[in-house]
Order: sequence, then C-alpha cells, then structure tokens
Amino acid sequence: MEANADQVASGRAAWQTTSIEIERLHRDIYTTSGFLDEAAADHAAGVVSSTFVQDGRILSPRTKECRPGNSAPSRSTLREGDLAVVLVRRVGDSALVTAEHAGCTATRSIGIIRAEPHIVRWLHIWLQTPTAKARIDEDVTAHVEPTISLDTLRRMPFPLPPPDVITAYHRAFGLIEEMTALYQEAARKAVELADALHDDWASTIPPWETRPLAKVAKPKTGRGSERSLLPLPTEPTTDVTDVIAPKDLYDLPVPHVQRFRLSNPANEGDAHPPGTLMLSTRSDGAHIAVPSRPATPLRGVVAVRPNEDEDGWWLLHELRSRRNDITRLAQGQNGREISAGGLKRLEVTWPDQFTRTDFHTMADPLHAMARLLVAKIATLHTLRDALLRDISAKAGVLREPTTKPEEQSAPAPRPTAGPASRGIH
Repeated sequence: MEANADQVASGRAAWQTTSIEIERLHRDIYTTSGFLDEAAADHAAGVVSSTFVQDGRILSPRTKECRPGNSAPSRSTLREGDLAVVLVRRVGDSALVTAEHAGCTATRSIGIIRAEPHIVRWLHIWLQTPTAKARIDEDVTAHVEPTISLDTLRRMPFPLPPPDVITAYHRAFGLIEEMTALYQEAARKAVELADALHDDWASTIPPWETRPLAKVAKPKTGRGSERSLLPLPTEPTTDVTDVIAPKDLYDLPVPHVQRFRLSNPANEGDAHPPGTLMLSTRSDGAHIAVPSRPATPLRGVVAVRPNEDEDGWWLLHELRSRRNDITRLAQGQNGREISAGGLKRLEVTWPDQFTRTDFHTMADPLHAMARLLVAKIATLHTLRDALLRDISAKAGVLREPTTKPEEQSAPAPRPTAGPASRGIH
C-alpha cells in the first residue's frame, strides 16, 4: 500500500518537461510568423496584428472580411485551431483562432503555432502562468520595444500534463473567457445606450448654450511618472490609492475601472475621489475612465471633476462625444500631451439644470449596471489568476532538457495521473 501511494503521489507531481522543439520530433507541429507590416492591419481587410490579440481573443474590427477564398493561402494565413502568439510589445499574449478569423493574415508581430488541439490549448493556458511570464521576461530583447523571437518560443520549456487534465483546464479557462466577453459586451452596450441618450438630448433645436469647460468643471493636470512612485509597504495593506498613467486609459472597453495596475501609499500625492473623470489623449482621440477608488493621475493624464456631482454623467458623455476636439487641444507627437490649461478652453454643450438632472436620472442605472459587470469581470480575473498560480505550483521547477532534441528518438513516458478533472469543472 505504501509503495502504491508513493507511486501515485510521484505521478501526480511529475508533469513532463518538454518544448515545441522536442515535441516536433514525434508530433506534427508547425510554427511560423506573419510577414505583413503592422500598418497593414489599419488599412487592409482581414489582417490581424498584435494589437488585436487581447484577453485570449482576437478583437480585429474587420474580421468579417477574413475569407480563405479571397486570396491564395500563405504561411501567415491563420487557420481555425491555430494559436496566435504576440511576439512584439505584449509578448506572450495569445489567442486561439476561431472559425471567425480563419483565413485572416497575420502581421510579423504574430507567431503561429499549429499542432494537435490539446497541445495548442495547453500552450494558450501555459503562456499565461507566472512561470511562463517570468521566463519570457528573461528572454525578451528590447532594442526598440519588447520582442521575443520565434526560435526562443520553440526552445522554451513547458510542462505537459496528460490530455484529460488539459481538457479540464481548457474547459475552465474557456468558460472564464466566455463569461468575461459576455459581461464586457453587456457593459459596453449599457454605456453606448447612455451615449445615444446624450447625443439625442444634446441635439435639440434651438441648440443648448455652450460653455468653456473651465466654467462647469475643475480640470487638473497630473504630475510625475511611474519611476517617481514610492515603493509600497512590504506588509499587505489597503491604505493605497490607484495611480493612473496615460497608457492605462487606452483601449478600455468601458470607462469604468475596478482597479488600476499602479498604486501609491494613500498619504502620497493628490488623490482624487471616486467618480473623477481621468482623461488622456493620443492620435485616435481622447480616452476617459471613471475610477471606482481614489486615484492620482500621472503626467499626461488630466483629472476632471464637475462643479456639481450630478453633472458627472452629462460631462462624461459630452467629453466622449468630443474625443477628436479634445485631441486637437493636445500638444506633442501623436497628440499625447494634454493639459488642464488646454482642456479649460474646450466648449461643451450645457443644457439647463433640470435637463442635466433628468439625464442623470436616466443614465445612472445604466452606469450602475456597467460598474456591476466590471466588478464581476474582476472576480473572474481573480479566479483565473488563482488557477494559473495553481498550474505553476503543480508544474514545479522546469529544468532544461539534458539531451539534445536530435538524440531523443522517442517521446518520454508520460505520467498516467494528474490533478483530478472534477476539481477544475
């Protein structure tokens, strides 16, 4: 009995360490990368760049124009079941290619892995783990921007559990991704409905009066940079405030944010209360968020607080409707340097107080719904991160293979036991 118990315990702990390079000796695995320039994704139909690989999915706005029959397939043509891996900037992010994107063409910032379904699904999960991210960080080069080569990806060691374990994990992570996408879409529609209400109310005839922003709100330019932030206490504490850099506002699905990636001790800096509008700009327009916690803006971010709290939703949607006007007030390359001084001159449509109050009454439930959905997404992310940490722990320390790939004529024996599937469902 003791011998059997030891055998099972060792089998459960031993996930085979391998790599794409090794697995290619006895599996049909194909790896390549795109060759189109990144700019092609902005001007050509059916082109996927690293920008569109986010949250485990491909978000290209022109995916309906991906058609396998439109042009002759090339090595950079995506197929259903491929794994698209980001090689530049957000290195290591990946997405499974669905039928919706089959036939799209990848740019050179995308690596393509084509293999048996359970291998591709496992790599998609493994690349999200703390162990994989740390290994990628070690191998990243940054001459201009963070980059990882396809060769490095092929040689990178990873653990390989039994197929039934991979299937259980794939189901769990797939459900998390589906629920996240569902909540994001519902939150986005709620905010878009409030946008539509604003646009309708703002387009009255005769038109409402306009006022400079300085007359209806208090904008304040952020200060400092990420490098100027003080280290957080080593002991866990809730006495911190969020810190917002310009890039934290780009490409948000909705303006509501549960928590930002940076924080500072609560007694440091000028923190603004929850509900303050945080705004930054780049060439594609203004980007605005509404933090749910006290937050401090860094350089390149302007905090905008309405004179009256009940004007907050009208002001948010008014600024959203004037994204391009705001960018024209910004300075610097690609319109990234916005300041409170420049923003004060912006003319905004400003109805009478009764109309603004009525709009608040209409829009507030929509934003409450969006905030609730954002909180649910944060809970899903916490669950996902816990699963990824658990996978890293089960994998243990990954050791480099001691033999060269060409010396391995047959696959190493795989363990017959793994983490119980019922614990993942």
